[in-house]
Amino acid sequence: MIDLLTKLCTAKGVSGDEMSVCSLIKDEISKYADTVVVDRNNNVLAAIGDTTEHNIMLDAHLDEIGFIVTNIDDNGFVKVSSCGGMDYRVAADSRFRIITDSGEITGVVCCMPPHLSDGGEDKAPAADSIYLDTGLPKEEVKDRVKPGDTAAYDILPAKLLNNRFSCCSTDNRASCAVLIRVAQMIRENPVNTGVTFAFTSQEETYGKGAMTSAYSVNPDKAICIDVSFALQQGVSESESGKLGSGAMICISPVLSKKMYGKMIELAKQRNIPYQLEVTGGLTGTNGDKISVTRCGIPTAVVSVPQRNMHTPAEIISLDDIENTARLVYEYLKETC
Repeated sequence: MIDLLTKLCTAKGVSGDEMSVCSLIKDEISKYADTVVVDRNNNVLAAIGDTTEHNIMLDAHLDEIGFIVTNIDDNGFVKVSSCGGMDYRVAADSRFRIITDSGEITGVVCCMPPHLSDGGEDKAPAADSIYLDTGLPKEEVKDRVKPGDTAAYDILPAKLLNNRFSCCSTDNRASCAVLIRVAQMIRENPVNTGVTFAFTSQEETYGKGAMTSAYSVNPDKAICIDVSFALQQGVSESESGKLGSGAMICISPVLSKKMYGKMIELAKQRNIPYQLEVTGGLTGTNGDKISVTRCGIPTAVVSVPQRNMHTPAEIISLDDIENTARLVYEYLKETC
């Protein structure tokens, strides 16, 4: 799992520019799936079993937050804009990889030295003040970097104590790992339903991948796997789950009460750690869009607890990944 997460989290795939991570996921899921395609919207769709009689779609978005290049100034600095919910508080002096037609280029976010600051209260840099320094002269930057190129965090993963893992992009590559683990479980012990694994694009910007995938797959049911807030400093217990305490089963009016009720029942019966996440409205995940696709698709949402969301040092528990996969697999076994 460490090897898989390392590959997933270091593959680049900012919303709308997911080809690299699509290729990696296609290779990984092909080890278990009967069929795999990458569609026109950068969704990786893989199937196991007969999906014509009964089909459950498992969704996990594969895109990540990042920057998109808007222009290059006269000094050769690369002006960028947010692509997804970037946290500007942690962007300053971070290292990024700019994805260009000719290959990847390292860039560092320009940061004012403290010696030259005004001494006032530290604040997040303004969105319109973010530039990347590639180290190249202006002419070469303009030759190699173009408006529309994307940039993703360039961070090495770290295995922490207590079976935890830290990197950028565990939102939502941790859930992609859950889907791949579920596929492995099905291959080892088949289930009585067809399953479509949908690794979907552009969740961080619009949810286009989930909407188009759900429409084309037209499943009988869907389960969306994402990440959600884990307890940490400054986050209350009422607003979070806990690392290492299992999947967060979402309860929401937009979701299928029958489905999440069955998941809770199975978790109790099979001694699978779980926790509840209750919201009175939308879930903030692809589940919102999947549930209203076509005439409506019964949908459940389960999440992997995560600390430091949308930063280059997100933290998840490997135990939660395994237990989330177990919960989804047990549901698939019992659903048909």
